[in-house]
Amino acid sequence: MKIYYKLSDFQHNGNSIVTTGTFDGVHLGHQLIIKKLKEKARELNGETVLLTFWPHPRLIISPHDNNLKLLTTIDEKLEILGSLGIDHMVVLPFTREFSELSSDKYIDEILVKGLGTKAMVIGYDHRFGKNREGGIDYLKKHSDRYKIEVTEISRQEIENITISSTKIRKAVLEGNIKIANELLGRPYSFSGHIIKGRQLGRTIGFPTANVALQKNYKLIPKNGVYITKVHLRNKTFGGIMNIGNRPTVDGIGTSMEVHIFEFSDDIYGENLKVEVLEFVRNEQKFDNIKELIAQIEIDCEQALKYLNEKN
Repeated sequence: MKIYYKLSDFQHNGNSIVTTGTFDGVHLGHQLIIKKLKEKARELNGETVLLTFWPHPRLIISPHDNNLKLLTTIDEKLEILGSLGIDHMVVLPFTREFSELSSDKYIDEILVKGLGTKAMVIGYDHRFGKNREGGIDYLKKHSDRYKIEVTEISRQEIENITISSTKIRKAVLEGNIKIANELLGRPYSFSGHIIKGRQLGRTIGFPTANVALQKNYKLIPKNGVYITKVHLRNKTFGGIMNIGNRPTVDGIGTSMEVHIFEFSDDIYGENLKVEVLEFVRNEQKFDNIKELIAQIEIDCEQALKYLNEKN
């Protein structure tokens, strides 16, 4: 997959089969659209082009709204999309000026002149242009004028698998990781930098990697204990993760700590990727450290059993 960050860098031959959207999470609904895109490209002997935008439009339209958390960072999104067999990815900067483009200018300047669009594959509810005034009906109405064939992904097709990024975000926030992973078609994951914590885990026999997220807009699952897979140094390990404020120890601040099974190296300053597989329990406060250790042992046994069964 070739990636372009300027429209002028994309040299087309007028044979682009295009889909467009923010594609946060690249969930099963998005994957359905991409499947249709590839089918249409084969039918028309064209090349697949996915047009997306960064920053996320809501980060520009509502810059002071700190409630927006995304399922994927831009790097994660590009990595996932790249694995789906798309020919070209065009990432345009979303600005206030861009948001003011009329529907006609968007079609003429971006789709026709910029991308050389021969056909589009888009969801039934796709909107574009200033105040989201354009949509699939507008494209169909003016298809002869712009010479763009439009393939609609119907409401029924998408709702048959009842997918939406909003539904997945809600599941992650509520700790319903099993549901989130089913809708994503893969485990929810995040990447981060390993920082020094208070190293209390080492003193009780369960050393942990304290993970600082790479991006502050990345959605964090609700506080609790989770079974995980950890990708580190080109290897994959099982693990158990706690998200929360460690109420038994100090109850200060929120941290993400991962105990990696069969691993004890010093990894401060390194990066890792965590796949969240299963919710185990809510975070809780114990009367003493001895009770905490006993519960961690139970959590680890449950995680190892789960991982062994999945493997």
